[in-house]
Amino acid sequence: MRRLKSKTYDDLDYQIILALHADARMPAADIARKVGANERTVRKRIQRLIDTKAIRPTVIVEPDAFDYVTATDIFLEVDPKWEQEIIARLLSMQNVSYLAYGQGTGEISIEARFKNNEEFRQFLAYTLPSINNLKVKGYALVPRILKNLDDWLPKKEDFHIS
Repeated sequence: MRRLKSKTYDDLDYQIILALHADARMPAADIARKVGANERTVRKRIQRLIDTKAIRPTVIVEPDAFDYVTATDIFLEVDPKWEQEIIARLLSMQNVSYLAYGQGTGEISIEARFKNNEEFRQFLAYTLPSINNLKVKGYALVPRILKNLDDWLPKKEDFHIS
């Protein structure tokens, strides 16, 4: 989902995002004190950041807390005629934590989580092959994720700070 950038973001937006990134539950009053701004201004800025889809309030679930200790990247090839149907099916699978188009036509990449290697083997050997017009091109077990999407931040220059 793309957002339309209604205006540029500035240093105050950057400071607010840094504060929320460190603690998403930080009250606007605490952020205002931290960044040296009016609380009402901070509340309005947070709402604007949400409205322009620059940030989204959400909960990040830690897979390890629920014993999903096996992470995998799986590379798929799909018949373009069936792509939307296959994507819908993949999106409905509880184990799939990430889904994206690949570089070429009919290429899809997924990340999936499992409680153990046997669950992964069953998924790879039986679940995915049961989907017509889908072929597994390759996979990689991910022993440890070093940086995840929820850790990413834009560069300071993206805020047009001098």
